[in-house]
Formats: sequence, structure tokens, C-alpha cells
Amino acid sequence: MTLSEELSWRGFLGQTTLSNITELDKNSYRFYWGVDPSSDSLTVGNLATAMMVKHFINYGHQAFLLVGGATGMIGDPDGKSEERSMLSIRDIKRNKQSITQQYQRLFNRNHIEIVDNYDWFKNYDYLDFLREVGKHVPLSQMLGREFVQTRLGQEGNGISYAEFSYVLIQAYDFYHLHNRYGVNLQVCGADQWGNSIAGVELIRRLSGDNAQVWACPLVVNPQTNVKFGKTEEGAIWLDPTKTSPTAFYQFWVNADDSTVDSYLKLFTMLDKESISKIIERHFAHSKLRLAQYKLADEVTAIVHGSPAAELARSVTEFLVGSRSIGSASRKQLDTLRNEIPSAKAAVDSPIVLALVTSGLAASNTAARKLLKDGAIYIDNKTIDRENFVNSDFTNGRLLLRRGKAYKDSALIELVS
Repeated sequence: MTLSEELSWRGFLGQTTLSNITELDKNSYRFYWGVDPSSDSLTVGNLATAMMVKHFINYGHQAFLLVGGATGMIGDPDGKSEERSMLSIRDIKRNKQSITQQYQRLFNRNHIEIVDNYDWFKNYDYLDFLREVGKHVPLSQMLGREFVQTRLGQEGNGISYAEFSYVLIQAYDFYHLHNRYGVNLQVCGADQWGNSIAGVELIRRLSGDNAQVWACPLVVNPQTNVKFGKTEEGAIWLDPTKTSPTAFYQFWVNADDSTVDSYLKLFTMLDKESISKIIERHFAHSKLRLAQYKLADEVTAIVHGSPAAELARSVTEFLVGSRSIGSASRKQLDTLRNEIPSAKAAVDSPIVLALVTSGLAASNTAARKLLKDGAIYIDNKTIDRENFVNSDFTNGRLLLRRGKAYKDSALIELVS
């Protein structure tokens, strides 16, 4: 399979300036992709682009990662309905360090060269920039951008000169990398198409050279139809302190059957034959969620490492009841306590008390109603009695659950 075929099959083909996508197979490109330090962690949205970059690298193209220390001081206004809050220099510096380390874990550092646009903007005189760059960018090109029209429209919130100028700064990034390193391709998400095209135009105007853009479709949450991003509610982070490896694992386990095939193509390095076999086995036994577990295994190992993926899988299996909590190791129990509430109880003690203490019920009255309605489970078995009995505990522990969603569980341990 060629690179163009690989990218097309996996779903990474969106828009491109290439006259024919097979040019990727015939030519050697030095390409870059960029990220602004708007947060101290990447998300699964960034991960999708990173996985696409892995394929470019594997087919022999040279990668440059641009960490936007300069553009991060402003923030990309595209797609935003109102002005961004500016980050402090200290926050930007911390964020740059954090996301750079995350990318270095995702990639072998020998495969990518990391650059920071603050390095070439920090000493760039404003008047020189206007004369050497701004002079060559038509205002009509900037005013024609959809987000500018929206922000300047009757219902818009307006736009500052700083955010309006963002596209000019990013366009110069492409020109600088082309001029300094011979970069002739930018890869990006679909939301960066306009900024990338501005770079292509600037390169053409200043040097007469041709440069290209490859933009992949944005990965959206099928439930909300909103892209996976840093500012969206419920963002899934790559930083284990913001989204634990177990929660990260369970995000993929909970993928819908309608998306699991595309997620396997986008977020794993599994080949076409392997994915076809996984999907075939999955739909032959869909209740087992084989494809989702394989997806979770692969992506969690890529982001957090194989040991973390194995631990996350075991904890998830306890929560869904496919493994007995009685067999959990100390490390697995410690991880469980970080994922779900825990409480102590004694044999013959009230289940109502454990429900309230663990937060599964707001009050004694609410707990009694849940019991009466058959909504309380111990280790996947519904109960309606008032007290714990000795057989509820295995090796001094049990899982108490409210309803069918395993996220509404609590670890109950015998009082020692």
C-alpha cells in the first residue's frame, strides 16, 4: 500500500493542494504540523493528527513539529465566537514544555525536529515585519475568512487586531520553515485550511516557490457533533493527571459500534487485514465489544505505554463484572480507588449506609428507593435486602453499583 492509499483508506484525506494525491508517493517531502500551547496537555483531537504524521514518517518523509510559542500568545481565533483570554508568559512556557514532552513520548525524537516560532519572532522588528511580510498579504484575503465575517457581522462579538493578525503570523511560519529548512508541505486539521493556504500564498509571493497543504477531516464526537478539542466540554486529555489511563481506556471501550471501525483506522497502526478481521469477529459477537477492547488496548498503549494499558484493562474488567473483584491485586485496588468512590462496611451493616457514604445515593430515603426499585447491584447481581451478608464479600471486598452504568460503582471493603 502506498502512502496516498494508506491515508485515503484510514480517513485522513480531506482537502489538499496537491494536483494528484499520488504525488505523496513519488516525491520526498519535508513537512510540518503545528500546535499552539493553549493548554498544558494534548487531547485525542491532537492525537489523530499525530497518528497521521506517523504514517508520513513511516513512508520516508521528514517531519517538523512547530510548537507555537509566538502564536500561542494570541490564540487562533478561527472557529471561536469571541475573543480568547490571553495566557501569561509563564503559562505559555509551562504549556510548551508539557506538550513537547507528550509529543516526544508519542514519537521517537529522532524522527521529528521540534521548532518554536517564538525563536524567530522574538527579535523581529514590527515595522520590518509589516514591510517584509504584511506588504505582500492582501487585506481582502484576510477579510474574506468566514470566522472574520462572522465576528464582524451584526450578531458577532467583534475581533481584535491581534486575533485578526494571527493568520499573517502563521503564514510567515510556513515561509520561514520553507526558507530555513526546505519545508514544502504543511499537514493539518481541516480547521487550519485557511491559515495553511495563507502560508502557501506567502511563499509563492515572496520566493516564487510552490508549497502544498494536506488537511485531514476533523474527528468529531458522534454524540455532540463537536470536534475533540481542548476547549470542548468533556475533553479527553493525553496527560494522565487530567484524564487517567483507566478513564482514557474506558473512553475507547465506550466507542459506538458505528465509529469503532473508523477509530481503529485513525488511532491505531494496525494494518488493513488486521482491522478487517477484528471488525468481522466483533460483529459476530457484538456484545463482547471485541473491537472496542482492541481499540482501547492499542491507543492506551500508544499514549501511556503497555503496562498502563494492561492495568487499565484489568480495572475495566472488574468494573464491568467480567473479572471478580476478589482477585484484584493491591495495585489494581489502588487504581480502582482513584477511579471510583470507596467506603468501608461490615457484615450485617446497612447497605443504605454504604450507598450514602460512597455517594451512590444522596440520602437514606433515596438509597432505600433504589433498593426497592431493584437498581442496586453487588458484583453484577441485583439485590433488595437491607444488610450486607458474609457471602457478598470476596477477599474482603465487593463492588456496589447503582443502575447498569459501571461508572456508577463504588468499592466496598470490609472493616478490618
